[in-house]
Amino acid sequence: MKISILKNVLNESIQHVSKAISSRTTIPILSGIKLDVTYSGVTLTASDTDISIQSFIPSEDEKHTIVQVEQPGSVVLPAKFFVEIIKKLPSQEIQMEVKDNFQTFISSGATEIQMVGLDPEEFPVLPNIEDSQTVSIPGDLLKNMIKQTVFSISTHETTPILTGVLWNLNDNELKFTATDRHRLATRSAQLEGTQDISFNNVVIAGKTLNELSKIIPDQNTLVDIVVADNQVLFKIDRVLFYSRILDGIYPDTSRIIPTSHKTELVLDTKKLSESIDRAYLLSKEEKTNIVLLQTMEHGGIEISSSSSELGKVREELDLIDFKGEPLRISFNSKYMLDVLKVVESEQLMIAFMGVMSPIVLKPLDDSKSQYIILPYRTAN
Repeated sequence: MKISILKNVLNESIQHVSKAISSRTTIPILSGIKLDVTYSGVTLTASDTDISIQSFIPSEDEKHTIVQVEQPGSVVLPAKFFVEIIKKLPSQEIQMEVKDNFQTFISSGATEIQMVGLDPEEFPVLPNIEDSQTVSIPGDLLKNMIKQTVFSISTHETTPILTGVLWNLNDNELKFTATDRHRLATRSAQLEGTQDISFNNVVIAGKTLNELSKIIPDQNTLVDIVVADNQVLFKIDRVLFYSRILDGIYPDTSRIIPTSHKTELVLDTKKLSESIDRAYLLSKEEKTNIVLLQTMEHGGIEISSSSSELGKVREELDLIDFKGEPLRISFNSKYMLDVLKVVESEQLMIAFMGVMSPIVLKPLDDSKSQYIILPYRTAN
């Protein structure tokens, strides 16, 4: 293998695929990035068995030549060193040559590097996924749906299925659900052209979705999604992102969502967020994060928290609307702040069925998302 390649393009591809490298792998070959060179371009691949990422660099684009291929070939290079050294090379053009026993020579400007490569035949083969049924979704919408649900996953490996986000697609509606049993987030979106495609109980690890989100460009690129038996493939420009689907059946969360409410409050999202953030400063000192919210006779609400060492925080907030019975309820303020960070609506409805019933949060101008937080028992 012998090539000359533009540094910035190679570095961008390396940054994409390196997100699949695990520092804890017990399989030596998976600590490397595989390069496959043909006359049409260079393909980079990395995998940790749960996710695999492949990025293709074409020999040329509409403007200029990117890769000059003198001799095709393959090699696996140690990712930790390869990722860092390419970023720091002095020249915009890099020469790479693989010789006997996969010894790899990299030169750029006056810099010359020799790396010990590995046999690419030992690298695992990527899943072969039939793409007869492809769902397309705008990249910015997919990033938003991930952001607005992934914070509610469980971080405890004792229930692996809850460390992922549930995906269901039925009747053109894609729905994400995430819960850690103390809170729940749902977000749905209408997709076009999916009338004949449906899937259920597709659960993708939250950490995988966070890595996927980093690869999706900010501009409105379409992401193609292909779901197979135990794998899902995301196609983003010239990047292929494979993820394993988590084993198990996701619990039915529909039963914990209240269908009627005794109390409904409408508040300014920003003011509520700032108020709870101040109360959180004291509540986290107690290691409880507990904040108290109660309705007041004149129609506002009071938000308060206390710390045995530091003191108390208490403030009143005006309500935009109030329906139903007076209420006094305690909740985990960090859970509430996690929701408020991803709500894009200026106004938020908070609904309650009763003191020990789930707290329901709905952005007023977004009917596609809903959040639930379980309260703490409060002595009235």
